[in-house]
This record gives sequence, structure tokens and C-alpha cells, in this order.
Amino acid sequence: MGLMPFASSPAAGTPLLQVRDLAVEFQTIDGSVRAVEGVDLDLAAGETVAIVGESGSGKSTTAMAVIGLLAGNGRVAEGSIRLDGQELVGASESTMRGIRGAQIGLVPQDPMSNLNPTSKIGTQVAETLLAHGLATKKDVDRKVVETLAAAGLPNAEDRAKQYPHEFSGGMRQRALIAIGLACNPRLLIADEPTSALDVTVQKTILDQLGRMTTELGTSVLLITHDLGLAAERAARVVVMHRGRIVEQGPARQILEDPQHPYTQSLVQAAPSVAVARLRPEAFAAPTASDAQTDAAPKPVDNIVEVEGLTKLYKVRGQKQDFAAVQDVSFAIPRGETVAIVGESGSGKTTTARMLLKVVDPTEGTIRFDGTDVASLKGRQLREFRQKVQPIFQDPYSSLNPMFTIERIVQEPLDFYNRGSAKDRAARVRKLLDDVALPESSLRRYPSELSGGQRQRVAIARALALSPELIVCDEPVSALDVLVQDQILTLLRDLQTEYGLSYLFISHDLAVVRLISDYVCVMKDGKLVEAASSEEIFTNPRDPYTRNLLASIPGNELDIAV
Repeated sequence: MGLMPFASSPAAGTPLLQVRDLAVEFQTIDGSVRAVEGVDLDLAAGETVAIVGESGSGKSTTAMAVIGLLAGNGRVAEGSIRLDGQELVGASESTMRGIRGAQIGLVPQDPMSNLNPTSKIGTQVAETLLAHGLATKKDVDRKVVETLAAAGLPNAEDRAKQYPHEFSGGMRQRALIAIGLACNPRLLIADEPTSALDVTVQKTILDQLGRMTTELGTSVLLITHDLGLAAERAARVVVMHRGRIVEQGPARQILEDPQHPYTQSLVQAAPSVAVARLRPEAFAAPTASDAQTDAAPKPVDNIVEVEGLTKLYKVRGQKQDFAAVQDVSFAIPRGETVAIVGESGSGKTTTARMLLKVVDPTEGTIRFDGTDVASLKGRQLREFRQKVQPIFQDPYSSLNPMFTIERIVQEPLDFYNRGSAKDRAARVRKLLDDVALPESSLRRYPSELSGGQRQRVAIARALALSPELIVCDEPVSALDVLVQDQILTLLRDLQTEYGLSYLFISHDLAVVRLISDYVCVMKDGKLVEAASSEEIFTNPRDPYTRNLLASIPGNELDIAV
């Protein structure tokens, strides 16, 4: 299969971890709620098992029950958890403190909220080493440097003296890996360890984690919602849904022949190039260019034309300006989707903000419907704002939590005084219907909706003024794979129905492959490659593009169609 060493095969004998008939419940204001029910799970010494499922499936709750870190209102209601034969359910807190770190390590999801912002990185690693007697005050500094270096941090001695905010996301995650593996635990729980990272950083981190756990002979329980990543990095995959295991087996078997309807839906929805190899029809949807193959070429009608776009920022204490975007040119054909991809800091979001006229360019021109956006003022600018609308990454922070859904969607109509009060109310109901939200949502607040429902509200609001272009800035990166698929399908359907044009900003190339007609690849503020989606994914020319594609989770898999 061409898997990383990460994915060890089961060893013979008694499993290192045995979970039997596990049930976890939480006390809420509405009474007791079972989050996990009847879970059976084995993990052999040196084996990597991945638990996959959407938010609320119980995968993280199962992992936290194993390490004894459930929230204060949670408890193991039934079942057994044995680590090398030792029962952990009912163990005292002092016993669990001895087990955590020394026998079970943890790499949590969000490195910023799991590192103490007021303590140096070295101090936090030292605390773990000293607590478990793996270093003395005399040699702890040396062992801290060795531990950080083993996790792949360059200049470990200098890095140990820095604070978390001085690290990039990838460096912070390496620090958490260093802490999680500092005591050479027999079991490592990696809970969505790379979900917030760019694909290239993600691959680097997972490769490093794989090398370290292989060298140490550590078993890994990998928690993820990314089926492609799970299948690439784990020998076995466990699928959870609504607190129960619905299917488990060898990774390849789960991908090629899923038995449970929920697993089938996960495989079908996963925006992973590797998984998509199993269903090539996902990439075979006809495009406008396909339809024109035997006909006379259709004149290109560009709704947006960008030429020589540059954005410079002054940097305190430095003479030279920082070029966030440098000499970028591209066009968006009317009714089609152009994606801009790249890692964090590549300049893709800055480009989008200039197109939205939130930020003014230092140099270059942006023409919308043939008019230079920089020249727009007064009534023309108001018209432009109505024709170009954004959809942002986080559907919660982009919606006013104090407004009802009705008021949120109606706000643009009120601001631009569109129609009578009756007309606006009717328009809001039509918009909710367009994004498949029930009319009962009108009186609800954002906090009462799921992430996918909130993003549907954001899309409805963007459509309120009947725009011609929608700028989508990472619109599905905060969503589970099934909800991602629903939102991408919705965006495609709306594009067909209303003739919308999209500028789609993303660092997820698998998602881009499913949504885009054309792709622009950015690196360090520059456009390194631009071509049709098909050409970018089948014949990438720039080494950076090839590296991005090679980093997509699932690329290590070799699965026959």
C-alpha cells in the first residue's frame, strides 16, 4: 500500500489496549446524556489505529476516557479499559497521573490553547520530564533540547527559550509532540493533531510523528475526521457514528468496500484525491469547456480581470516594505469558479480582500465588469458592494450572535432598502429555502444551529442582494467532511441556478479539485502557476505545486480503482 511506517500491523498476543463495552455519559441541565455506547476496541503493541467520524460521533470522548481526561461532568458509566492488563476504569487520580505521560501520551488538537502562553517552551517540556523522574534539575536543560530536537525542531536550544506565540502553528504542534513523547509512552493518543495546519506542514508533522513512534515502538490511537489521512497513516480504521462503532477493519478494506451506510457516505463525501481515485466519476463532471470541444470556441466573458496586483505593508523597524502580494494577474470567467490555493502567508486572503475593496492595492488594477474598482465612489461603489459578496471561514464569528437568523439574512436588504417590508420577508423565506433551511430557523439564533447550518445562513445572506460574484474565503475548512460535501454541492447548485461566479480561497487542494474550474497557486505573495483545474491536478508544472499535491492526505495510498 505504500504506507508510512506509522501504520504498523498488529502484533501477536494480548492487545496493549483493550476497551470493552465502553459507555460514557455526561450530566447536563437536561439530565444524563450518553455520548459513547458499547464501544469495543483493541490496539496491539506498535500498531496504529485511527478512529474517524464527524463532530459528535464520540471519537474524542472515547480517547479522553482512555487517558482519564473526561470533562468534569463526564464519567465512564459502563465497561472496561485495560492498558497491558491493568484496569483503568475506577483507578484513582494519583494512579492515572502516574500513567499519563509515562505510559499514555497525548498530542491534542489545538496547540495554542494547549500550551501555556506565559511559559517558555523548554520550561513546559522540563515540567513533564521532571514530573516523571526522567531528568534531574542538573541535566534537565540538556534533555529538553534533545527532546525538542527529536521532534524535529531546528535550533532546539534557542527554541527552548521562546514562548508559544513566537512559534508558527507547525512548530507549536512539534512542541506538543515533544511533550507527548517525552516519556517514551507505550501508547500515544493523537487527537486531530494536524487539522489546523496547511497540507505541507501537516505531512511534515505526520511524517515526523510516524518516525518517532516507529523508533520508540509506540502504539498510536489517531483521532481524525479525514478518512484519507486515516487510511494512509493507520493499519486499521474504526468508524464511529452517534457514539457507537458502526464499522472497523483494515484501512484498505474500509475504503474499497465499506459496508455500513454511514461509512459509505464518508467515503463518498471525503474530498481526498486518494479516496476520489476509487470513484473517478467525481472528477468527470462536464465543464463548460468540455461542452465546447467540437463547437466553435466561445468568446471569454470575464467578470473580473486582475493585472499586476501588488500589496506592500510597512514593517516597524525595517526599511524595506513587506510584499504580501506581488505582481499577481488572473481573470474570473463569468459563471465559473477560480480557486486560489497556497499555504498560510501565501497572499491568497489579501488578494481576496483587495478584490472585495476592503484593502486598497499598492499597485495594479482590478476590473469588475470592465470598470476599474479603484475608481468606484458613491453610488457606483454601493452598486459594486451589492454585486460582490463574501462568505467567510468561520460561520459563527461572521454571524451576529445577538440577531435571529431572519434578521441576519434580511440585514443587507434593509441596509440597501430593497423592496417593501413584505417583499423582504418573502425574500428571506425564499433564501432559506434555497439553502435548504426550514422556515422554523427564522426565529432561532446562530448558537442554536450546527456549523453546517450556520454556513448555510452565511450563504443565504451573501445571496440576499442577488450578487454576480461571491468571494468564498475558506468556506468549508471548519466543517466536517459530510457537511463540507453538502456545502460544496449547495454552492455548485446555486452557481448553476443563478449563474454565479466564485473566487474560492483555500489551502485544501482536495476541496479545490471538487469545486473549481481554474486554479491559481500562490507562494510567498507571488503567483507560481495558473491553469485549468484538470491541468493543475494531472500535469502540475511548478515544483511548489507538485509538492502541494504530494502533501494531500491519502497520496501515500496505492488503491486500485
